[in-house]
Amino acid sequence: MSIASMRKALTGVSGVPVTAYDGGGEVEPRITAKVYARVAAAGIHNIVAAGNTGEFYALTPQEIRIVHEAAVAGVDGQAPVTAAVGRSLREAIGMTRDAAAMGASAVMSHQPVDPFAAPSAQIDYFCNLADASALPLVAYVRAEGFSVAEIVRLANHGNIAGIKFATTDLMLLSRAIPAADPNGALFVCGLAESWAPTFTAAGARGFTSGLVNVAPKLSLAVHDALEKGDLAAARAIVGKLEPFERMRTKFRNGANVTVVKEAVTYSGLDVGPVRAPGLPQLDQQDREELHRLLRGWEAEGDIQTQPDRQAVKAAG
Repeated sequence: MSIASMRKALTGVSGVPVTAYDGGGEVEPRITAKVYARVAAAGIHNIVAAGNTGEFYALTPQEIRIVHEAAVAGVDGQAPVTAAVGRSLREAIGMTRDAAAMGASAVMSHQPVDPFAAPSAQIDYFCNLADASALPLVAYVRAEGFSVAEIVRLANHGNIAGIKFATTDLMLLSRAIPAADPNGALFVCGLAESWAPTFTAAGARGFTSGLVNVAPKLSLAVHDALEKGDLAAARAIVGKLEPFERMRTKFRNGANVTVVKEAVTYSGLDVGPVRAPGLPQLDQQDREELHRLLRGWEAEGDIQTQPDRQAVKAAG
């Protein structure tokens, strides 16, 4: 995929599917591919394989490859597949080459998690990976402490399609966007639907989403409202999502993926628990609260369900 086409895809919703595990805790590629197929069929514009909602840091490099393969198979050309890579720079370069060979459209570099990472050297990490990549790269910026000049250097790299900006430093974002080359990387809201109206007002386009695993209609409705410039409509939909997103923030985001996987299982695909150090499963109170919310969405036609959903619910 050309970098221009990838930037166009990034103006939409970048969905991040979950990774399914079998009863023994191993990656289950068949169910994982089904999750990706379902997200693609919903019309999500860009699909990120092995992102944070896919538990990237709980997977081995070989398991990440399995997830990438399942994503490419499940999406089956219906949307771009952006393969998430990371860890050491050398490992990330290797993952990037593998992703290109298996037919991914782009790669997304996770933020380096080294406790001694320096801001300028983190930008070097992204740029060096982009230099080595045959595919357009999306840089996932989560850390604080970058200067405007450092973010602009990243945005102006010729092979960086977008910056997934995932901090609440809106002053940095609002200063970096006009300072960067307007033909350079697209700035994308990396904090999902809840923050998308605010980021759009600051000049970003598009947003990432874990909600697409179960309620892509709502994600697309937020996107449609923002594209029309109707911030009031977007905020109204975000208000509907607020209980779901707030539950994900429990335990300093330790329940983030747990809530999504419980919702996917409710909808008919048993994707297994979350691996440590994430919260494995919701407690009974939170599970019941989530199910009440999902029943309401189901009644309004907002969530995707599988034909065998009742059997999965009964088993749970």
